[in-house]
Amino acid sequence: MARGYWVFAAEQVDGYALPAPVEGAPIDRIAAADRYYAATAARIVIGGTRACYRPSTDTIHMPDEARFLDTDGRSRTENFYSCLGHEITHWCGAPLRLNRNLSGRFGDDQYAAEEVIAETGASFLAARLVIALEPHPDHARYIAHWLRVMKADSRAMFTAAAKAQEAVAYLDGLQVAPARRAA
Repeated sequence: MARGYWVFAAEQVDGYALPAPVEGAPIDRIAAADRYYAATAARIVIGGTRACYRPSTDTIHMPDEARFLDTDGRSRTENFYSCLGHEITHWCGAPLRLNRNLSGRFGDDQYAAEEVIAETGASFLAARLVIALEPHPDHARYIAHWLRVMKADSRAMFTAAAKAQEAVAYLDGLQVAPARRAA
């Protein structure tokens, strides 16, 4: 159902004060994770309010670090790197890399399947990079939203896990071995 709404720019509303900008210390850096992601040569843009992989520009966009909060027993740092793992798993699916279908729209089965792949990949990367040694409850809750696809296809989770593992193997292949780095 379409509805119309009146929308005003904040500066047009008398008496409205813009919320204070989000401020906070930078997250704690994990050197091994930073090296791992840097070795992929993915273009990662930090800033703004959203995390996403943008196929049209082949860029990963991450929110300002101050926007990441401690949640549900997980630190800001773990949340940042988990989010980055999710987005870089999407990045692996681009046509020039693993060529997954990234054309799905929110709510359709293709989109749901890609989100399960990305979240599973993030979980694998968190374990690989010793950010979290086991999947976090957030992963299970996130994947639970896409049970419709899994109920329709009993092999969907196995397919998603295989594609997530393929993405991690691809990222591993982009890592430069110490012997080659010195040459």
